[in-house]
Amino acid sequence: MQPQGTNGGSAGIRVRAAGGVLLAAHLAVVAWITLRPLDVTWMSPANLRPFAGIRADLALGWPEAVRRIVEGLALLAPLGVLLPMAHGRLSVSPFASLARSVTAGALLSLAIELLQTGVPGQVVDIDSILLNAVGVGLAHVALVPMVRSALRRRAETRVRAARLRREELSELPQGRTPTIPRVGMAP
Repeated sequence: MQPQGTNGGSAGIRVRAAGGVLLAAHLAVVAWITLRPLDVTWMSPANLRPFAGIRADLALGWPEAVRRIVEGLALLAPLGVLLPMAHGRLSVSPFASLARSVTAGALLSLAIELLQTGVPGQVVDIDSILLNAVGVGLAHVALVPMVRSALRRRAETRVRAARLRREELSELPQGRTPTIPRVGMAP
């Protein structure tokens, strides 16, 4: 890993590959949860007013409201960590990284809600998009800066260790300089 932020080493490639695999697995689970048809006897209408669903959840009482809101926050929250992991850069603007992750989470949530319009038993809810995007942002803020900082320190330590080894090797005595016997010139 290079301290400038480009993971050229095999460790960086492994982290990016693991991030890509975990991201694909998570998206497959999310698709299964959100896009499978449900057999229900009654459905509420689509919620297109922001925060109306959250208010309705709060009216159900605190335990049920907390459960529903946490479910909304947690559904896409792993994207806040998996997207930067799959991107694989150590030195990036924290704000830009957060903005990219939240935007990707919100757009993915919007795509899910649009796909749910054709799935029996699934109801479109604008609050799901809001909660999913906030969940992605919270996971990103909670973990990504700390992990990137630790990885940068680790990479800098490796670079310093390699530099010290090169300096130690250059200070070792090299022995006599070889000489080439002189050869006379032909007439």
